[in-house]
Amino acid sequence: MKKQILSVPLALSMAALPAAAQEKLDRLEQQADELIGKMTLEEKFSQLMNETPGIPRLGIEPYDWWNEGLHGVGRSGRATVFPQPIGLGATFDTEMVRKIGDAIATEARAKYIVARRNHNYARYTGLTFWSPNVNIFRDPRWGRGMETWGEDPFLTGTLGTAFVRGMQGDDPVYLKVAACGKHFAVHSGPEATRHSVNVEPSLHDLWETYLPAFEMLVKEGKVEIVMGAYNRVYGESASGSKLLLTDILRQKWGFKGHIVSDCDAIADIWKGHQIAKSEAEACAIAIKAGLNVECGTTFRALREALDRQLLTEADINQALKPLMMTRLKLGIMKPDPDCPYNNFGEEVIGSKEHIALARQSAVESMVLLKNESGALPIDKNIHTLFVTGAGAADAFWLMGNYFGISDRYCTYLQGIVSKVSSGTAVNYRPGCLESAPTLNTINWAVSESAGAEKTIVVMGNNGNLEGEEGEAIDSEMGDRENIRIPESQMNYLRQICRRKKHGVIVVLTGGSPVDVREVCQLADAVIMAWYPGQEGGYALADLLFGDANFSGHLPVTFPEDGDRLPAFEDYSMQGRTYKYMADNIYFPFGYGLSYGHVNYSGLDVKADKKRGLTVTLTLTNDGNCEVTETPQVYVLVPGAGISAPIQQLVDFKRITLGTGATTELTFDIPIDRLTTVQEDGNRKLLKGEYTITVASAAPSPRTATLGIQTVSAKAKL
Repeated sequence: MKKQILSVPLALSMAALPAAAQEKLDRLEQQADELIGKMTLEEKFSQLMNETPGIPRLGIEPYDWWNEGLHGVGRSGRATVFPQPIGLGATFDTEMVRKIGDAIATEARAKYIVARRNHNYARYTGLTFWSPNVNIFRDPRWGRGMETWGEDPFLTGTLGTAFVRGMQGDDPVYLKVAACGKHFAVHSGPEATRHSVNVEPSLHDLWETYLPAFEMLVKEGKVEIVMGAYNRVYGESASGSKLLLTDILRQKWGFKGHIVSDCDAIADIWKGHQIAKSEAEACAIAIKAGLNVECGTTFRALREALDRQLLTEADINQALKPLMMTRLKLGIMKPDPDCPYNNFGEEVIGSKEHIALARQSAVESMVLLKNESGALPIDKNIHTLFVTGAGAADAFWLMGNYFGISDRYCTYLQGIVSKVSSGTAVNYRPGCLESAPTLNTINWAVSESAGAEKTIVVMGNNGNLEGEEGEAIDSEMGDRENIRIPESQMNYLRQICRRKKHGVIVVLTGGSPVDVREVCQLADAVIMAWYPGQEGGYALADLLFGDANFSGHLPVTFPEDGDRLPAFEDYSMQGRTYKYMADNIYFPFGYGLSYGHVNYSGLDVKADKKRGLTVTLTLTNDGNCEVTETPQVYVLVPGAGISAPIQQLVDFKRITLGTGATTELTFDIPIDRLTTVQEDGNRKLLKGEYTITVASAAPSPRTATLGIQTVSAKAKL
């Protein structure tokens, strides 16, 4: 199997740097060699774990490589909190994501400067950020799916690359911060078995689903860090895999940065996976495979590994050099006046510009799933409004995981109250979460809801119900056993809707698909709000009351019935994601409504066997308000549904159309996006007829019933 994988020809294509930049990098490399040459062996060992001590005689300060920046500087005090990545995935907005990456890096630099001035070298105060997570959200039960950009490799790679570019800046030599693509590779739950499971995907699934986003980050985003995963892949620990870390990442893709293990993943090599018999052997496996820095303490056995001749000092030097280069490119190993990122002041943290960006991205992230009976938008002069639900007034429901702390949060309740007329009567009841509400609570809520013109119910999941292993307290190691909304919340909604037949609006929170069949039957309007960050309440209110229009689209398929999903432990892609689901779809990937209507027409496709496809079509806003539309281009290749995906996303664009406006759009689809991964993992351009569909969601059996705008054409290649 490995021989088949490695038969793929090497393709190193790193763009040449300007001469001055290359000269500077050469000088930094010389400095790295000089520093390593002056270190004792014990000092070298000390620099290969995430918590590194200083080496005063060489002018090296203490540094912890572990820092978080998933959707804002995380776990490090005050910072702007943006929407969780699954919500950012719903924006389909590449430029917005790049701006968010840049804002996070700006705040990180400012916080780093203050921390160092205060001699604070603690974890989470550095500039090496272990984000983004570009694993594929293959199963909606996975607790960490909220950290990802969704289920599609192309969307994930596109947005993840934009995030990396924003984080790392555009200087040809220096890094604003160092971003990290994780978890490499084939990692997407279950959380309970991640320390011992061996995953053996088909070569087809490996190269079509699990690796493309990482390849985009490396080749297009020039990501500085890659993090290995906990699980085994084809029998090797992903954090100690020669196949993944050396053969694919460095040799095939030309990765130049450094590789870090997931935390305590090297201990798993001998404890969980039992590949090695001791810490020293685990160290040797990881270093020989290409790992540079361990998150954990197993590398304390490096001395033993050398004493037993499992490693040489040359191996240690080779592992250490990329780490020295990262710190030199950050301009933080020693004072470097050439680094352009060392002069940010505290005023950038939580600045007005970043707050505005957080609000706009939250607006763009929310997805309108249903809107009937004139439920939305709500008139700001409404006389009576009832707000309820477990998540209505709790800031925790805005955060997701790996979050920072803002000095301002707007809950959904606060946002709603800030928007309505001062003459509007707004009543609130907290509702319930896991425990059953008391009869008195239900009676009050039902009575107030029945007497109000409209009722807004905020319900769904929060970080107590889904997350990473050890984080979610009411789930199976962080995962969910099913995709149902907690029964106590559903009973609460049923009681309200028994008396109030119309005017109920449900706002769903969480980071993953849920079973929405009954919710959509009961409510007139349904919104997926995800974890929208600190400005979530204001963003929701902007949308509810028509000051903004919905433009979010689902980055994941919402299944009809979670009990019909493939086994969670099965990493095969058959029956998973829009690419391989022939049925069991309630809301398809890419789906999202707005207050307007856009007509798709005039699709034309021109094919060129060398260049690819040129796709043109006309969009017309024939609704009564401005609309931001995201046409998505899907391709069905020869053999679709049998030897290839049912369809696959190959491009998308966001475009804003004024009332009555018409525009012609052009998509240039390069030939490589039209190739098909074969069973041996190689890509091939198949001869035959290609069907190109441009739509406002992935084509599916639900397309017609949901009123999805679709135009199709065929081309031969």
